[in-house]
Amino acid sequence: MYHIVIPARYGSTRLPAKALADINGKPLVYWVWRQAMQSKAVSVTVATDDVRIQEAMMIHGAEVVMTDPDHPSGTDRLAEVARLKDWDSSAIVVNLQGDEPLMPVANLEQVADLLNGHPEASIATLCEPIETADAFHDTSVVKVVSDASGRAHYFSRSPIPHVRGADEAFVPAEARRHVGLYAYRVSFLADFASQPVAPLEQLESLEQLRALHCGHEIRIADAIEPVPAGVDTQKDLDAVRRLMAP
Repeated sequence: MYHIVIPARYGSTRLPAKALADINGKPLVYWVWRQAMQSKAVSVTVATDDVRIQEAMMIHGAEVVMTDPDHPSGTDRLAEVARLKDWDSSAIVVNLQGDEPLMPVANLEQVADLLNGHPEASIATLCEPIETADAFHDTSVVKVVSDASGRAHYFSRSPIPHVRGADEAFVPAEARRHVGLYAYRVSFLADFASQPVAPLEQLESLEQLRALHCGHEIRIADAIEPVPAGVDTQKDLDAVRRLMAP
């Protein structure tokens, strides 16, 4: 049993108003919400900071919560939703980003089940093998290393694990791309929102490093279905439009 929250901001540096970008006559965030509605979640909530997104989604019958526009991260936005909804501290919340219209439903179920199966963990998330050297060295591709039991040790924009003496074209079999799909316990969200930005989080610009800094366990597993690219730029939006063309 879990909830899904879809953070959807109006402002976006690389693609302004992307949450409302048209795809087949409906806004981008609508398609994300529709994917979530096909899951087994007990509730699906769009969390936004802008009335234009609220109005666009309420037309389709979505549950929308208006949140503080000054949240520094999507996780802080989730924490506010959990507080407003008065969800139990043990409840599980899946964070489905508002620019992932092609996220497989099976992966939503997987990440919720992963956290549910590890009561000692605060967070669960997914990853995928990295197959090209370009992706391995791309700083926009977040890498992760974990132990044999599936506990995440570190996330970085740098190529990890580093293979000493290896050619630049070499990609280790252990290389994994972090997929930005999370499941959280409500108790963690409340704690996270009260913690200051961690030093490594600031250096890497990766908020999951705040959780590791504070001693929280993060469980990670390979996604059971490939995760298509989300929408960050106009080029991404054009590609998704082609993929979703009727």
